[in-house]
Amino acid sequence: MPRITLTIAGQPSDELTHRVASELTQLTASLLNKPLDATMLTVDYFPKESWFIAGRSLKEWDKKSFKLEVTVTDETNTREEKVHYHRAAFDLLAALIGDVHPHSNIHIVDCRAGTYGYGGETQEYRYQHPAVSVT
Repeated sequence: MPRITLTIAGQPSDELTHRVASELTQLTASLLNKPLDATMLTVDYFPKESWFIAGRSLKEWDKKSFKLEVTVTDETNTREEKVHYHRAAFDLLAALIGDVHPHSNIHIVDCRAGTYGYGGETQEYRYQHPAVSVT
């Protein structure tokens, strides 16, 4: 059950939001082996004038950027899967957003199964009680 939070530097765009939501959700479910129907994504936009890299705003850099956080249950993905995901997600977002600063970043957050969940159940509870849990 990944939770994807994407922040994009720039003006909000419904077209970009929908493309990113569709393509990034598919990519995440596929490369991190997660159920698509349990994958949640939010997209926010942040002004380029207020986003700084190396003490300069993205407006000064004349670049775009993004920050991607993907929360997954700890120990459910290998290092190799994460490395592959980083490259593929960066390439996808760079292509969709265009002209991104190389310091645009991705953070995969590994949460303990006993502290992470949805629908009122932790992932650990789902593991321990597969027949009882909701989908």
